[in-house]
Amino acid sequence: MAAKRSVPVGHKIGFGIRLLGGSVLAGVLVAGLGIPAVGAIGLSAKAAANDFNNIPNDLAIPDLGQSSTIYDADGGIMAKVYAQGQNRTTVPLSKIAPVMQNALIDIEDHRYYQHGAIDLEGTLRALTKNASAGATTQGGSTLTQQYVKNVFIYEAGDSPSKLAEATRQTTGRKIQELRYAIKLEEDLSKQQILDDYLNITYFGEGAYGIEAASELYFSVHASQLTLTQAALLAGLEQSPSEYDPTVNPVEALQRRNEVLAAMANYDTITQLQATEAEATPLNLKVTWPRTGCITAQQDEGFFCNYVEDVVLQDPAFGRTASARQALWDHGGLQIHTTLDPVDQAAENQAVADNVLAGNRAAASTTMVQPGTGRILAMAQSRPYGDNGNETEINYNANADYNGGEGFPTGSVFKAVTAATALEQGIPLSYSYDTPATADYPEMTDCSGVVHPAVSGDMNDTSKAPGNINMVQAMAASVNTYFVPLEAKVGLCNVVHMAQSLGLSYAGSPNGLVPLAQVQSLTLGVNALTPLQIADAYATFANNGVYCNAIAITSVTDSGGKSLPVPSADCHRVMRRSTAAGVNTLLASVVSDEGTGATVGIDWSDAGKTGTTNNDNQAWFAGYTKQISDATVVSNPDNPNDSLDPWYTISGVEYQNAYGYLTSGPIWKQAMTASMNGKPDIELSFAPRPDDAVPTPDPSSSYTGTDGGNGNGGTYGDNGGTYGNGGTYGNGGTYGNGGTGWTGWVGTGGTTGNGGTTGNGGTTGNGGIGGGTNG
Repeated sequence: MAAKRSVPVGHKIGFGIRLLGGSVLAGVLVAGLGIPAVGAIGLSAKAAANDFNNIPNDLAIPDLGQSSTIYDADGGIMAKVYAQGQNRTTVPLSKIAPVMQNALIDIEDHRYYQHGAIDLEGTLRALTKNASAGATTQGGSTLTQQYVKNVFIYEAGDSPSKLAEATRQTTGRKIQELRYAIKLEEDLSKQQILDDYLNITYFGEGAYGIEAASELYFSVHASQLTLTQAALLAGLEQSPSEYDPTVNPVEALQRRNEVLAAMANYDTITQLQATEAEATPLNLKVTWPRTGCITAQQDEGFFCNYVEDVVLQDPAFGRTASARQALWDHGGLQIHTTLDPVDQAAENQAVADNVLAGNRAAASTTMVQPGTGRILAMAQSRPYGDNGNETEINYNANADYNGGEGFPTGSVFKAVTAATALEQGIPLSYSYDTPATADYPEMTDCSGVVHPAVSGDMNDTSKAPGNINMVQAMAASVNTYFVPLEAKVGLCNVVHMAQSLGLSYAGSPNGLVPLAQVQSLTLGVNALTPLQIADAYATFANNGVYCNAIAITSVTDSGGKSLPVPSADCHRVMRRSTAAGVNTLLASVVSDEGTGATVGIDWSDAGKTGTTNNDNQAWFAGYTKQISDATVVSNPDNPNDSLDPWYTISGVEYQNAYGYLTSGPIWKQAMTASMNGKPDIELSFAPRPDDAVPTPDPSSSYTGTDGGNGNGGTYGDNGGTYGNGGTYGNGGTYGNGGTGWTGWVGTGGTTGNGGTTGNGGTTGNGGIGGGTNG
């Protein structure tokens, strides 16, 4: 190996330019910089000097856009993201192999450490050759001048006009480059300029900077580059497309060998080393970069996409949407998230074992940590992607976060009504003679609108439950108990409790809307997401303290500066005794007495089944002290499509898609795997009444009958999807003249045939609408 050249850092302008002065010399030198037409157009040295002096000399060094990396809670890389075609990871010069630095200098500017911003010797040589070459010209730009040009190109961005301006070969452009280059050499060391150069330069195939290029072409870091690898990359700088080794391997090999010859000529390597290296094949080991959440491992794409939406929407990451988008695309962020790989693997496996990607039904499930709001896992049976049986819609989140419309929750919502009652001091022992069918009592919503009594409240069996208390009613999921309980505590108070639990909005085909304040609210008519429900139920496990669901724990930018992240804002929303009472109620569901008897796990747990009309949706939501998990099974392509009959993966057919048969097994498998090795921490429970709890009749559970939600229809009259002839009724959104959101189909106008409050019912002709038992 030849002796390494000395590197005088402090040598600045050099070779007489200090004596002559940059402005005076400029007019003479520009003719040798590849612009032979200077003389022809009559540009004098004096004019060039005046132009030179009139140019500001402070070049703004850009903060280079970089790819961002998203990590799971254990520090594992989930995905790398960057704007399309802008793959860059900046690294300091200390992490770039010396052989790479030498190769670039030898082929582009071998006197880099001996001259200043202008290489007088090289420029005069170019001037002489250009004078005798006619139309053929040779440039004399130094690495510093080339760096300035690259800055112009970088700042042009995707604008064709700005790019043309940055690259046009004119006298003014060359003088401008000279002016900035001289100032840079005065302010920065040679190493700093070389560092910036190697990180801004384009090496082809979307790779900006030496680190991205090393990973692309050879699957190594820039610090690991060998002689032949460095020579190839150094040769790319002159023309990344012409010498692209993946497209033009012959030209790339020839160019690489030119670099090796130059390195031998300048004694950076010996001639023997050059000869041996020239005989070596390219030996590419290409790793094509993939950007975005599609690259996430272990089906973490949905969570990754959720993180992206948090960054793009939260003002903590920029005051405007464009600023947040630029930060995501180019900010070089290090984003550490809450995703637990063990919990994620458990959710993935449980979903895969119970629902196939190609099934008509899809499963969605989310885990949240009580007490912190951290999202631990997020999975669904249809993988993340845009191919067959894949989707990029996150069914676990609402439309604000690239999600869907949510799904009606059925009886899962009864826990909110129960919490409202307990918060008002109504005891678990509160009981009354419960019929098999009843009217929906008159209720007043938060706007003061009075909803008159209407028929339609009914249970899943024709047998009257009789005199039961709140524990018995929750265990058997009795509609005719919880509807009058809702009326007793006040419809608006139930809404306020839901809002305090993060359930302020529901999904609809028109986006998020406030909760529908109807008498069937307690039966789960609003479309909510597994993330919302898991986070709300985590409040009960956390003794009444609610935490906003969070996905990000920390973010640093490319300079290592910490950025603010969304807060969980944990705060009390109910008394500890209220949460303990809800725990007692939901523990009865997973006991031998309840609808979820087969779903309980071997830890202190609580939960609730929920199945909507016609078995369109099946839920199970439950928790331990450490994890809250909500799971739903539905057909997201047609939420009004019944899941019946339900087939398991093993081919066993069940006539009804009950919550304990569909979402329940997914929940149980995932929670058992996630809780494995964790201690059994007892939930807080309230004393139970001594009354015996009736065992529900599973043969008739969960299914509404004619009239439960209107006259023969799910939400209204007999004859339509949700009513008589219309989308949700005859001319109205929710029925024949029903209130609803906005009428989409039918006859009679926007809100239906008959006016604002409808013909015969609040949200249907003869019925309220809502979830059925279970």
